[in-house]
Amino acid sequence: MSATDTATPGEDEVPAEHAVPDQLSLAGGFAPADRDRWRELVAGVLRKAGREELPDPVEDALRRTVATGVDVSPLHTADDAGDLPAAVGVPGLPPFVRGARAGAAPDSGVPAGWDVRQRHAHPDVAGTREAIAADLENGVTSLWLHLGEGAVPVGSLPDVLADVYLDLAPVAVSGGLPAAEALLSLVEGRTDLAPGGSLGLDPLGVHAASGEEQDLTGLAGVARRAPAGWRTVVVDATVYADAGGTAVEELGCSLAAGVAYLRALTDGGLSVDEAFAALEFRYSASADQFTTIAALRAARRLWDRVGEVSGASPDVRAQRQHAVTSSVMTTRRDPWVNMLRTTVACFAAGVGGADVVTVQPFDAALGLPDAFSRRIARNTQSLLVEEGHLARVLDPAGGSWYVESLTEDLAQAAWAWFTEVERAGGLAAALSSGLVRDRLAAAWDARAARLATRADAITGVSEFPNLAERLPQRQPAAELHPTGGLPRVRAAQEYEALRDRADAAGERPQVYLATLGSVARHTARASFAGNLFQAGGVATPAGDRATGFADAGTTVACICGTDGDYAESAAALAAELRAAGARHVWLAGKPSLGVDGVDGYVYAGCDALDVLRTVHDQLGLRGAIGSREERA
Repeated sequence: MSATDTATPGEDEVPAEHAVPDQLSLAGGFAPADRDRWRELVAGVLRKAGREELPDPVEDALRRTVATGVDVSPLHTADDAGDLPAAVGVPGLPPFVRGARAGAAPDSGVPAGWDVRQRHAHPDVAGTREAIAADLENGVTSLWLHLGEGAVPVGSLPDVLADVYLDLAPVAVSGGLPAAEALLSLVEGRTDLAPGGSLGLDPLGVHAASGEEQDLTGLAGVARRAPAGWRTVVVDATVYADAGGTAVEELGCSLAAGVAYLRALTDGGLSVDEAFAALEFRYSASADQFTTIAALRAARRLWDRVGEVSGASPDVRAQRQHAVTSSVMTTRRDPWVNMLRTTVACFAAGVGGADVVTVQPFDAALGLPDAFSRRIARNTQSLLVEEGHLARVLDPAGGSWYVESLTEDLAQAAWAWFTEVERAGGLAAALSSGLVRDRLAAAWDARAARLATRADAITGVSEFPNLAERLPQRQPAAELHPTGGLPRVRAAQEYEALRDRADAAGERPQVYLATLGSVARHTARASFAGNLFQAGGVATPAGDRATGFADAGTTVACICGTDGDYAESAAALAAELRAAGARHVWLAGKPSLGVDGVDGYVYAGCDALDVLRTVHDQLGLRGAIGSREERA
């Protein structure tokens, strides 16, 4: 054998160090993991954090509520999903959990993604026309126009759409029958219209928002006049989300509305398949990405079940979904953070399989959006589709033990709520009787309690507020939604009301943070207390003990240090602060510390809103801010 033969392996030989074993044991160097061992470790951490009494199983201490009757565990295994991944089917086939479509776009090797729809409601016709042109030239694929008083004038629709190629860009309208008739008149006789347009009729949504019962008998007649491939009725479930409902209420009410519309359309002479083809559904997408993903998947499964029971053919049972980023999560304060919220929500809508997605501009809570905010809204979607390649995979969350179990839990809870509404006589009767209002109020009360204690954090508002921010100026937007029925809420509204009152005081109100001990010892609690007070618009100058109190120009102080420092000198510092002019003294710590001379305590889990209202009263701030119950 030559030297060459010795140094070079044969063609079919693989060096031993490069050989790939038949089975890979990726965790081979670690001891086997099991749930019991995980529970032991979790219990140890919780006890170190001061939790003496722990539930059995211990993971119940870490469960988090995501919707009415639905919570999630910190750990998910194959046992949680059971046989669900095999039962949800495949994309494009019933029960459509994994999506309404299965293939790729024509002449394309990848799925087509979703319809990028931008909403326009500016009453200035020329400005709206210009904004529409910018949108369509830069990534938007369909339009959503709100017509009516305070929005795009109904009679100006031909002017607004004069430069739009309706054979390429679908158009959806909202604004009731006048808006639908205006769009029908504009497209009458045309056979080249792009599919996917919508007449936007939603009388039950109007009933929910206004409290006034609506007539559904004319829906079938309008549906007969709708262009081929267009939808006549929109089941707008965002009205229930905007009133404080969770995904369970939103899904259940959407099913009840959909069934009511099916009855009205078939009573008007349409076949079951024609009635199904006339409907589309609009859902809110929030920054709780997994709940949004699972909710959209559950909605398709539930609607397929309705179709199966109704005798509809599988071809029309796939629910057409329009996802809109949540108004509830949108803030007026630190609105730039809304860009992050809407990005997560848009991601979740895309992963969840929405057919159409609308990203609300980040300044939506401030007024009418400008060109920059509309650009960011459309580019959010373009980035996820074109650069993030999000649409290349159908149902990427499918098979996840967490997502599959959450989809199942939401579907079961929503179906139970839907059947309760049906037993009450249907959605119209449940709206009129107050059943829906009471259910939504209970859901919002639970959420409001978490917001008050900051268990549900709002970045830039209840956490890390920026008191020096300069808000962008926007033209006020008219109230486009009927009033008198269900309320419209936002997660940040209570904190923002307090901020508004503090800002109206002229000179910034202040609470002096009197620190004890070294910086390393007082920083954690001083940061916590400062963050809490600033959430109410109150500045927090700090100093060693009472040395800087006089310069703060306030009558309220808060002591910040460690429990050991409190036991040694907090009572003396409280007396020192009062001698310096403090009328009210707080302490950053739990009431169980029992420090003499302290009026109140701020700590993790306290009702921050109640603390802030009390501090406002102590500082002499006046305004229309009551308790949650009074404001409701």
